Amino acid sequence: GSRSPLPAPSVDTGAGLERIAAVMQRVPSNFDTDLFMPIIHRAVEVIGVEYDRGPDGAGFRVLADHARAVAFLLADGVYPSNAGRGYVLRRILRRAVRHAYLLGREEATVAHLTQAVIDMMGDVYPELREKAGHIVQVTQAEEEGFLETIQGGLRRLDELISAPRGTIAGSDAFKLYDTYGFPVDLTRVIADERGWSVDEVGFERALERQRQQSREVAGADILGLGEMGAVTEGAPAIHTRKRRGKFTRVKPRVRQKFVGYDTTYAETDIVAFRQSDRRLELILQENPFYAESGGQVSDTGLVKGEGWELPVEDVVKVDRKQAVVGPYEGPFEPTQVRAVVAEARRRNIERNHTATHLVHAALRSQLGTHVRQAGSVVAPNRLRFDFSHHTPVSEEEIRSIEEEVNEGIWRNVEIETYKLAYDEAIARGAMALFGEKYADIVRVVDIAGLSVELCGGTHVRSTGQIGLFHFTGESGVAAGVRRIEAVTGPGAYGLVKTLDDRVAEAAGTLHSQAEGLAEHRVGDTRVLIGDAPVADRGRIGVLMDGFRERHENAIQVLFVSGERPGIHVAVTDDLISKGIKAGDLVNRIASVSGGRGGGRPHFASAGAGDPARLPLARERTPEIVGQLLGVGVS
Repeated sequence: GSRSPLPAPSVDTGAGLERIAAVMQRVPSNFDTDLFMPIIHRAVEVIGVEYDRGPDGAGFRVLADHARAVAFLLADGVYPSNAGRGYVLRRILRRAVRHAYLLGREEATVAHLTQAVIDMMGDVYPELREKAGHIVQVTQAEEEGFLETIQGGLRRLDELISAPRGTIAGSDAFKLYDTYGFPVDLTRVIADERGWSVDEVGFERALERQRQQSREVAGADILGLGEMGAVTEGAPAIHTRKRRGKFTRVKPRVRQKFVGYDTTYAETDIVAFRQSDRRLELILQENPFYAESGGQVSDTGLVKGEGWELPVEDVVKVDRKQAVVGPYEGPFEPTQVRAVVAEARRRNIERNHTATHLVHAALRSQLGTHVRQAGSVVAPNRLRFDFSHHTPVSEEEIRSIEEEVNEGIWRNVEIETYKLAYDEAIARGAMALFGEKYADIVRVVDIAGLSVELCGGTHVRSTGQIGLFHFTGESGVAAGVRRIEAVTGPGAYGLVKTLDDRVAEAAGTLHSQAEGLAEHRVGDTRVLIGDAPVADRGRIGVLMDGFRERHENAIQVLFVSGERPGIHVAVTDDLISKGIKAGDLVNRIASVSGGRGGGRPHFASAGAGDPARLPLARERTPEIVGQLLGVGVS
């Protein structure tokens, strides 16, 4: 019933760049300008369907608009995911894929169009050219993954639409959406083509039920102060699940303080305790034990009182406090205590946690700023780090990342921790986990010149204390998410020592093996034939790798007798490049005994059909090699 004047009265004409361009270029819409038509023309080339400027051409216009949005979002460091802005990007991209699919295209399309965006706008927006490979690569991987999903959804739709006419139940439409990522409007379009309809009211009802369940689950894990009252000082913000049974209070309304950043020892009082099922839980007034959070595992150690002691096996979060837990039998009377964290274990955890920060920074440096943490585990014996990236990390990239992390360690940079207002920390360049909730005041872990992150974990005092860093594995765990695993300090030393022992063992085996090898010349190729000194195929593979590293233009054939007789062949890389494959050769030799086998071009194995014929297979090996090489035996 009333109108309040605006503080700065004005008129919004809607005359943005694209509309001004449409006027100046004398075309009927934004999509007819040179800001969009090159992308639409590229879509026509890729899809093979003519563009209609009327309603039937809406799919092309969506493709052009969404391809541009996808390119810029990826260039800005947004990455497809199921949460936050990454989910917005994923939905935009999938909507574009859907329109291409409806135009008859069942292959990646948007990746071609993002390249058109880069070509058209890269001069003005150089970040598009700088990240061109990343933009196209991620878009294509995301498209291909969604197209596979669409195919699964189509098969399910075929099962549902079995009669000439009918209605797809809302629960079925929701399952297509929830299980296959199949948008309900795509379900509607396909159903309509086949004379069916969709119960969209039922779909919305099922969708709302799922949303409500998600809200209830999320709410169940977050508690207020509860019966214990005061907030833990100094420790990271924690969300906890309520546990059964009540604590017996010893010192009411006392604040618990986490002292584990500065010490692994405390003489302190018990605030409250709970005893049940041969277990004892203690809430200490000054607590040096870290409770699992942010990927870092809980501390272990010992709490000792007057006439009793508690081996600490875990640290749990109870009503925003931290309770140490361990096995305990008999009556319990609270006294003053000495709380001691297992020192060596904590130091190894700290090495791995600080190394995780260095890895995150090195991954962003080597692979691109799209890399974001997607989960981690920091334990005393290893670290695991999941991150956003669509393709496997190559061996060369792994080596470069490992080298960068170790260089940061050897620089022995001091690590500084301090508290700042969240906005100020982010303005200073601190990394935060997207979608994570942070307090107004946050803890910053600053490794000068290498890494700045928001983190509540414990760390070494300087990077040199990490000692050594070594990758142990790289793999994929989900669409667009890779995982690396690594060891540091004593763990890395132990791994290097184990590898040294294996190399020494292999070298010794190779030395003993070399004495029994017979050498034939087949053309200009060396052929070494002998008995394998071991029966295990894995160990023979190590021997063959050593042979291939030391030789060129050579083939080695080893025979195994005993319980599992067989033949093993290794071929050097230069021969492989000429078409000679170990699998072909081992099969030809094995066929003499009636056996067969296979493997890779550089190393292959076969079983012996008739072990009694192995000597004949061995005798004929030079001749068989000559036939494969097309030369005679000298």
